[in-house]
Amino acid sequence: MANYYPPVGFHFLVEFEGLGTKEKDHQFQSVSGLSVDLETEEISEGGENRFKHKLPVKTKYPNLTLKRGILIDSVVIGWCRDAIENFSFKPVNLTIKLLNEEHKPLISWNVVHAYPVKWAVEDFNAQESKLVVESFELTYNYFTLIKT
Repeated sequence: MANYYPPVGFHFLVEFEGLGTKEKDHQFQSVSGLSVDLETEEISEGGENRFKHKLPVKTKYPNLTLKRGILIDSVVIGWCRDAIENFSFKPVNLTIKLLNEEHKPLISWNVVHAYPVKWAVEDFNAQESKLVVESFELTYNYFTLIKT
């Protein structure tokens, strides 16, 4: 019987469709918010006081947060700035790929209709020696899981 080793969470990339991004625009330090919640509605049944029925209503997706060391010349930053500064929103689809040791996708998540709602740069501090990290917060409609 072969041993199974779960994949590592630090080898991944993010591809933005339609932005013509450069290679460095695919590299991020972290991706968070890739989750889904199922909202339910409680229904009381007449005469039954021990419990309430919980029925599924809709799915809810939190904002996706991407973090990386700041890039000076980035197509993704230009896309975010255009949305935030000029109020010109151009939703795109993006794909988050978890890679194996041969840099091939093990599993991918296709995020649909994403656009930026926040862009931030971490605080500057003269007493610390660390990278300047920027973060993007994106809202989106839903994501689908793609097994390769």
